[in-house]
Amino acid sequence: MKEFYQMTKTEVRKEMNGGLYPLNNTQVLERQKKFGPNELEEGKKKGKMQIFLEQFQDFLVMILILAAIVSGFLGDWESTLVILVVITMNAILGTVQTLKAEQSLKSLKALSSPEAKVLRDGRIVKVPSSQLVPGDEVYLEAGDAVPADGRMLESASLKADESALTGESLAVEKTHMVLQGELPLGDRTNMVYAGSFVTYGRGSYLVTATGMNTEMGKIAGLLKSTSEKKTPLQVNLDQFGQKLSMIILIFCGILFGVSVFRGESIESAFLFAVALAVAAIPEALSSIVTIVLSFGTQKMAKEKAIIRKLQAVEGLGSVSVICSDKTGTLTQNKMTVEQYYTGENVIDVSQISMEDPLQKKLLLHSMLCNDATNLGGKEIGDPTETALINLGSKLGYDCMKVRDEYPRISELPFDSDRKLMSTLHPMDGKAVMVTKGAVDVLLSRLKWIETEHGIEEITEKHLAEIIKCNQAFSRHGLRVLGFAYRILEEERDLVLADEKEDIFLGLIAMMDPPREESKEAVEECIRAGIKPVMITGDHKVTAAAIAKRIGILKEESEACEGAQIEHMSDEELQEFVEGISVYARVSPEHKIRIVRAWQDKGNIVAMTGDGVNDAPALKQADIGVAMGITGSEVSKDAASMILADDNFATIIKAVENGRNVYKNIKQSIQFLLSGNFGGILTVLFASLAALPVPFEPVHLLFINLLTDSLPAIALGLEPHTKEVMEEKPRPVNESILTRDFLSKIGIEGLVIGGMTVIAFLIGYQDGNHLLASTMAFGTLCLGRLFHGFNCKSSHPVIGKKEMWNNPALFGAFFIGAILMTAVLCVPALHSLFKVQTLTMFQLLTVYGLAFCNFPIIQILKAIRASLSK
Repeated sequence: MKEFYQMTKTEVRKEMNGGLYPLNNTQVLERQKKFGPNELEEGKKKGKMQIFLEQFQDFLVMILILAAIVSGFLGDWESTLVILVVITMNAILGTVQTLKAEQSLKSLKALSSPEAKVLRDGRIVKVPSSQLVPGDEVYLEAGDAVPADGRMLESASLKADESALTGESLAVEKTHMVLQGELPLGDRTNMVYAGSFVTYGRGSYLVTATGMNTEMGKIAGLLKSTSEKKTPLQVNLDQFGQKLSMIILIFCGILFGVSVFRGESIESAFLFAVALAVAAIPEALSSIVTIVLSFGTQKMAKEKAIIRKLQAVEGLGSVSVICSDKTGTLTQNKMTVEQYYTGENVIDVSQISMEDPLQKKLLLHSMLCNDATNLGGKEIGDPTETALINLGSKLGYDCMKVRDEYPRISELPFDSDRKLMSTLHPMDGKAVMVTKGAVDVLLSRLKWIETEHGIEEITEKHLAEIIKCNQAFSRHGLRVLGFAYRILEEERDLVLADEKEDIFLGLIAMMDPPREESKEAVEECIRAGIKPVMITGDHKVTAAAIAKRIGILKEESEACEGAQIEHMSDEELQEFVEGISVYARVSPEHKIRIVRAWQDKGNIVAMTGDGVNDAPALKQADIGVAMGITGSEVSKDAASMILADDNFATIIKAVENGRNVYKNIKQSIQFLLSGNFGGILTVLFASLAALPVPFEPVHLLFINLLTDSLPAIALGLEPHTKEVMEEKPRPVNESILTRDFLSKIGIEGLVIGGMTVIAFLIGYQDGNHLLASTMAFGTLCLGRLFHGFNCKSSHPVIGKKEMWNNPALFGAFFIGAILMTAVLCVPALHSLFKVQTLTMFQLLTVYGLAFCNFPIIQILKAIRASLSK
């Protein structure tokens, strides 16, 4: 079956309505029942309680809940209460973040026009757009939003802005003529689509699709079917939680077995195993990660990057491919004059001079044969015409004043058959007809040419030079308009026959130019090991020209059109994407497939965009980035991050932030796990040496929730460095628990555990379990505070500025030390924390052993650094 754009008007009417007559009210009601309202459907949302309960699905959280239940059964209600409070707070934090619900479909609904002019029972009436049905005949004029998809019946120079759907920056001129062959959406010029709007002219069309069957509806369907991807940190923390949990359970099982084998009661052995689990699990980890990410979002917001989804902060640091839309993202989404050709010379826009009479005449003519206006900064009209009057403003010529000086007497409006527009003006006492239009059409109307030497008859050599210049402009992706004029004998109404024997004046080439900062941002992207890819609905020549200028495209072979990937299998596409940097004339489905192909190759993909057509790909990408100023609400709601300044370069700052955030989170995890490992080793030593349990559960919770949390948060706020941008993106499957990372945790935990065991043995010399437990508790707690400075860097920090650059860490250290000293020295707290009063010598011993962790680990870091060179 033929597509609607391949059918004649009669064939379309017969296909939709079974005849040539418009629908009557009875037929409309029948179709409304059959097809439903012309609206987009919404998917079912999760309830608040469901989201809240999902926060408890984490493996570590489940083990903590189990530990809380066991502690309660054994009568340790304090531990039970503290654990439950912590995991509930985490769940609330997660729920609040998740409840920033997606509004994609609501935003799509808002794009549909509220009313449509439609032919019903032989009369044109206004009806709510939701009541349109396939087969309706709709009338459009400049300023109207298109309410449903359809085939053009009549077009009087109608132009539609389809940039939200196709990414093409220029309004598309519509025709009612039949089109041949397989054509992408942007080239179906006899079709109009819901979500676009009319910028010029008028016309009518027959509705062929409504609601979810429109192209906009298909995008809504893609949004519903596209699942959000977990960020690398979420995946890593999930894997980390499972691995850590299994290690802890194995250790607990061994400890339980050893204790029972030694003749201890099952209850006592179980309490020992629970104490080990509580010591090992970093209860505050998820809260700390959330807090560090929140600080990251605040820093990014100051740099114009608004984070909608918290984990995206870190995810940005893992990005290895950035797929960017062209229009409005890498470019300014504003047509701008680039070059003139007049007087047989090509002049760059920066070199245009009003001292040159030909250049001045070309500027004035381009402002007169022009329907666009710019009043108080509000641009109205076709983007190419707007570009011409904006250039005039820059050169000191106000379009309204120019038009007042040379008023329009008559005109021949632009139409798609002639591809010309002419206007008549009194200029210097003469009646001058100014004509502009497509260069190939204009050349056939020329008899003369104006050069620096005056007006002379045009020759084949002149024509060849004009054609050569036009082709050169086109190869660089520039849109070219030709200008000519003719002096009439008198002021009168223009007729089509007047458009002949014109005097050639010049060419004006324009384009939607790259943002000034795009080239530098792309260079930084490549330096950081990230591959930039342009994906656009625009034409290949235009896309390739922009991509070359900003450094994305090196060779022409790296550019392709969406039609080339249409029939590729997913496996073929995976092989294909590696060698392509620019995709032109692509549909929303193509964008999703390209993003998915990179993901299947093991890459973390960021996708930037501003149109409705970008929304499904933004959601499919690991990190979706929308434009805050020019972006549609749909794209913003589908994105993880919004650029408040629409600046591509801001993404690179965000990547740098993300990499630093990940580095800091990893340092926090190293701090928590090495300290916890020290506690585990102490408990294991006591078990194997047939000594009493060195810690009460309340000791371990005090360390994990208070004296550990503050330094861990402070490490998450370490000052950011530029060095991270010299590294390659980390592999998507790289776990947090790498061999190198585990060896650091093991060595540092061994030192901390060793100092704690020494303190325990010193206290237990006279068999005083409470004293030994108090000294071990104090040493482990204070030792971990000192250890915070070890985790600032992988190399030694003693004697370096790096040691002193984080006031938050010093604050955390002093608060933790004061709290610990208060627990040890204030008698009122002793019963609560199950400690006893220490002598001055014992207190100094605790502080001395705790401090020893710092220099010993610094020496080990220096040795490690020297061996790695």
